[in-house]
Amino acid sequence: MTETRKRGLLPTLSAWGRLAWGALFAGIGLLAVVPAPTGDLWKLGLGVTEWGHWIGLLALVPLLPGWWRSRPGQAGALLGLIGAGLAFSSLVQAFSVAAQVPDALTVAFGAARPRSSAGSLVVPARARPFSLLDVLRGMPQPAVRRDTLTYATPEGGPLALDLYRPVGDTRHNPCVITIHGGSWQNGSRVDLPELNRYLAGQGYAVAAIDYRMAPRWQFPTEIDDVRTALAYLKAHAADLGIDPTQFVLLGRSAGAQMALLTAYTPPDPMIHGVISLYGPTDLVYGYEHPANPAVLDSVAVQDAYLGGNPTTAPAAYAAAAPINFVGPSTPPTLLIHGGRDDLVFPVQSGRLAARLQAVGRPYYYVRLPWANHGCDVNLNGPCGQITTYAVERFLAAVVH
Repeated sequence: MTETRKRGLLPTLSAWGRLAWGALFAGIGLLAVVPAPTGDLWKLGLGVTEWGHWIGLLALVPLLPGWWRSRPGQAGALLGLIGAGLAFSSLVQAFSVAAQVPDALTVAFGAARPRSSAGSLVVPARARPFSLLDVLRGMPQPAVRRDTLTYATPEGGPLALDLYRPVGDTRHNPCVITIHGGSWQNGSRVDLPELNRYLAGQGYAVAAIDYRMAPRWQFPTEIDDVRTALAYLKAHAADLGIDPTQFVLLGRSAGAQMALLTAYTPPDPMIHGVISLYGPTDLVYGYEHPANPAVLDSVAVQDAYLGGNPTTAPAAYAAAAPINFVGPSTPPTLLIHGGRDDLVFPVQSGRLAARLQAVGRPYYYVRLPWANHGCDVNLNGPCGQITTYAVERFLAAVVH
């Protein structure tokens, strides 16, 4: 009797388990299309959109054989399908965006030959912006040389940079300076090194820099540190295998604001281009249109960086906004931003793109409709692949 009852319960438990599993992943999948209500759920949502292939496969577990035998099992299977569809949606959208990127980059910046084909081939240039195969197997990560150097010793302690260089390449290569994000308060030069290695494998020197951070150090200290790093690289270019006449700045989030501002003020003919990944461009607009404070207290972040609000520190807000300094000498600009960015709204890149267009400066705005802030954290994901393609194609067009 007891044995019979136990055997009878197993299908019921399995059915309710399918329902619970399907409901869980349908809820997780919703983070691909609705704003994250908290910081932790924002991180989970980032995983859904950039690792959606794995999330989607897990969501299909309720469809294992036997789902049709009960109402809960059927409901679980349906919810699992919904969750999988939401998780896979970023892959579908990535194919659509990727189809437009190559021609748009050519129109914006002209035809270009990948730098890797000009010298020792370490990493071949990407043939296309997005590949489902690369989602599964990963993009190549070459063995490159990395040296840590101290570029300045200001008040507050020494500042370092990590210099990535192609192995066995004796040329003096163009240099990409990468500036990490972290709300001007966190982060480090060691963040997200995969793109640095990838670009070094293509024949670029890549300098990932540290800088002094808020709230102890406020604007313009951070910008001064970027300019100091640039001056150091120019001064030591011969010893470091760098072409001192060819630099490109690349920043993420807060680092993108710093990259843009450094490239725009004052114009430097040695800076051939600037790349902004989901960066704020108008600080007053950002203060007046803050992020959900449960995800990021962007008002407090800007207070700490600029020493007040737009009323108490208007000069700092004006001087820190790259959008205010677009002019006839502004270098070519590549903007990359997720359409669902919960921390720095995509209108920030859109407004800068409109300003660049108004003055006739070369630019391209890659808008990724599914993507959230920090989407390139997975270099092999939809955002990471398209970003890598756009960056390498941009570099090939603006430096030689």
